[in-house]
Order: sequence, then C-alpha cells, then structure tokens
Amino acid sequence: MTEQNTSAATLIRLSAAQLAEKLRAREVTAVDVVQAHLDRIAEVDGGERGVNAYLHINAEEALAVAAEVDAIRAAGGPEAEALHYLAGVPIAVKDLIVTIGQPTTAGSKILEGWHSPYDATVVERLRAAKMPILGKTNLDEFAMGSSTEHSAYGPTRNPWDLDRIPGGSGGGSAAAVAAFEAPLALGTDTGGSIRQPGAV
Repeated sequence: MTEQNTSAATLIRLSAAQLAEKLRAREVTAVDVVQAHLDRIAEVDGGERGVNAYLHINAEEALAVAAEVDAIRAAGGPEAEALHYLAGVPIAVKDLIVTIGQPTTAGSKILEGWHSPYDATVVERLRAAKMPILGKTNLDEFAMGSSTEHSAYGPTRNPWDLDRIPGGSGGGSAAAVAAFEAPLALGTDTGGSIRQPGAV
C-alpha cells in the first residue's frame, strides 16, 4: 500500500466503486483488498455460529489475480490503462455457477467433489476483467428454496441477526456482502433468489 494507509477494517466496508477508485489511484493494493476480505471470512464465516456464507474459499487464485493486477498497475503504460474499471475488486460467486478450478456443488452432496471442465460465461468475464474470485457461496440445494436453510452443507445465517435467515436461494451471496466478506457477489434468480435475499 502507499503511504495513505487504509486499515483492513476500513477496506472491507468500502463499496466496490470506492475500492475501484482507490485501486486505480494506487492508494491501496489489490492484494491488500483481497487479504482483508479473506481475513474477514476467516473471522466470521466458520464455526458453529458462523455466517456460513461460503462453501469454498479460493484464496490462492484470488491473491494471484490481485498480485497480477498490482504488477500491471505498477508497470503503467497501455496495459495498465486497459485494465477493467473493477480490476482487483474481489467478488464471490454463487455455487450454482460453474468455475474451472473450484468445486461446484449447487449446495448438494450429489455434486460433492465435482469440478466443471469449463467456466460459465459470467465467470469468463470476471476472469477477463481480472476480478479476484474469493470463493463459492452457499445456497438452498439446487437453488430450490427461499431461506438458504436447505443446503446440504448447513444453513447460512443472516449476519445482522444470526438467529434469522438471509433469504434464498442466494442467501450465501447476500450474507457475504452484508457481513463484509465480499464487496460484490453473484447470484441467480428464477423466482426471487436474488430479490428476496436482497430485501431480507
């Protein structure tokens, strides 16, 4: 980071747009931003009373992408100018969206250990934009539910009140953002799977 040091506690509370501006101005590094979110995940996501927003953490790849973005920005020139506006801003991905190198379970034991041979189009675009993928988020099994209580890997809890639901089926993505475990998260919606968690 530059001399305008920004604490991890501050970084995780910035919006994606604010992080993008700080990264472009080189006030913070992408590695520091990703690490701050990984540390937050480790702090609040696991354990018996954790949020349980994530089913898989993609730390190594996320940090590698962040380091690549930092190196490009440090070198300057046309490649740095061509970086996507959100390059270096981390994101979480609902575990219904296939990703190379990470498991995709759809919240079901049926797919436990399965790895897709290809990326979903949206993941291809995230990778092209050099947005570090923090990991895959919890959901009702096969996205069939409205509370994220029906994942084979346990329920996701509402980070504002751990005794309440975060909505579903994309409750893991919503909870990750609400708990400051990611500034952005992808979901899918057929009958309210993004809209309901967004409201809850």
